[in-house]
Amino acid sequence: MPYLFGGLVLLNAATLGYYLFLQQPSTSKSFQDVQNSLILPVAFTNSAEFIPPVIGSEE
Repeated sequence: MPYLFGGLVLLNAATLGYYLFLQQPSTSKSFQDVQNSLILPVAFTNSAEFIPPVIGSEE
């Protein structure tokens, strides 16, 4: 049983090393679309003029 556990630990370490260091990341079309939408400037609307006055003010 300890050999089986040790083998699984080594297999897990080898798989993790492969996915972290050897496999090149691939980007899909949907990922690139989302990434481009995040990089492009976002439209900003100043909503401060729509905030009601503080309760108790005489405006």
